[in-house]
Amino acid sequence: MATNLKIDGDRLWASIMASAEIGKGVAGGLRRLALTEADKEVRELLARWAGEAGYSVRVDRLGSMFLRREGTEPDLPPVLIGSHLDTQYAGGRFDGILGVLAGLEVLKTLDGAGIQTRRAIEVVNWTNEEGARFSPPMVASLAFAGKESVEWALARADKDGVTIAQALAAVGFNGPEPVGGRKIDAYFELHIEQGPKLDAAGIPIGVVTGGFPTKAMRIEVTGETSHVGPTPMDRRRNALVGAAHVAVAIDEIGWRYAPSEGKTTAARLDLSPNLPGILSDRATLYCDMRHPDAAQLAAMISDVEVAIQAAERRSRCAITIAEQWGFGGFSFDDGLVGLVRAAARDLGHATMDLKSEAGHDAYHMAAVCPTALIFAPCRNGITHNEAEDMTFDQMVPAADVLLRAVTARADR
Repeated sequence: MATNLKIDGDRLWASIMASAEIGKGVAGGLRRLALTEADKEVRELLARWAGEAGYSVRVDRLGSMFLRREGTEPDLPPVLIGSHLDTQYAGGRFDGILGVLAGLEVLKTLDGAGIQTRRAIEVVNWTNEEGARFSPPMVASLAFAGKESVEWALARADKDGVTIAQALAAVGFNGPEPVGGRKIDAYFELHIEQGPKLDAAGIPIGVVTGGFPTKAMRIEVTGETSHVGPTPMDRRRNALVGAAHVAVAIDEIGWRYAPSEGKTTAARLDLSPNLPGILSDRATLYCDMRHPDAAQLAAMISDVEVAIQAAERRSRCAITIAEQWGFGGFSFDDGLVGLVRAAARDLGHATMDLKSEAGHDAYHMAAVCPTALIFAPCRNGITHNEAEDMTFDQMVPAADVLLRAVTARADR
C-alpha cells in the first residue's frame, strides 16, 4: 500500500454537510428518523452518489443498503464498512453518518489511486440503528446476524402502530435481497466516540476493544381507569403512578452503581388514556442499564426486579417486564484491533483503547465475522443532541485509519 494513501478530506466533509441539509432539526442538527421522508431522501442521495461512482447498490428486505466496489476475486467474502444515516429525534450531523460516508470515501479514494483489492469492499447503511422510531435499536443488523428473524423485525411498530414493513413500503426501500446468510470476511465501523475522553485528551483515534454489557426492558403497568375526583386514594390503581415509582427506582439504582461506571435510564413513558380527569389504566416504560462488568449489570437487573415488586405494592398495579433485549459484553477481534492500531501507528496518530458505552451495529456483526470499531473525537462528547459537533481535523485522521485498515484487510 502506498504510504501516502489518504482520503480526500474536503470531499468527505462536503458529503457530510450535504447530508446535514436533509431532515434539518430546529437547532442546527438533524431529525431524520428511520424510514421517514427525510430518511428516504438521504438514502436516494447515497444511491445516486454510488451510481455516479460506478458501484452497485443492493437493498435487503429490511431496507439496509449495500454499495459494492468489486474486487479482483469476486467470489471471496467481502469486507464491509458500515454505520447508519438515521438519527435521533434531536440528533447530530455526524452520529452514524460519518461511518457511512467515510466508507463511501474509502471506495472513491481507492478508485482515484487506481488500487484494486482482492476482495470486494461493501459499504452498508443499516436500517433503524438508532431505535428512535422502532424498538429495539440496531434492528437490521440484529436480524442480519441471525439473532432475530426478518419477520420479527418487519413486525416492529412505532408509537403510531406503523410497522417496519409498512414504513419500508411507504418509502420504497423494501428490497428483494435476503437479510444476512452470506459469508463476510470482516466488518469495520467508524463512529464518533459519543463521549468526552478522546476530545479531552487530544487523541485522534479511539481503538475500541469491546462494548459495555447492556440490558434494555419494556415494562408494562396495568391499572384501572377511574375519576380523579370521587375515587378514594385507597381504591386507586393509577398506572402512571406505578410507572413513576419504577422510573424513580431505576434512576436511584444508577446512582448506586455510578462509582463503578454503572448507568441506568428511564427513557420513555407511554400512557393510556393520558388525559386529565381520569386515571391511566396502561403505562409502558422503557429503561436501559449499562455497566462495564457483566456481574454488576446482573446485580442491577436484580435490583430493578425488586423495585418492580415494591412499585406494585405502592401503586396497587400489576407490573411486568414484557420484553428484554441486550448487547455488548464482548471483545472485538484481536486481529482487526491490531490492524487498526498498526494503521494508526503507520500514519503517526496516537491512539487510546476504549470500551464503547453506546450500542453500534458492530456489536451484532461481531457474531458474524471479525469486527473492528474505530472512534473519532467529538467536541466535549456531546451526542444525541443537535449541538453534536466535530472539526475537520478531528474527522480526517480516523477516516485515514479506516482507509488503511480496510485496504489491508481487503487485499489479504
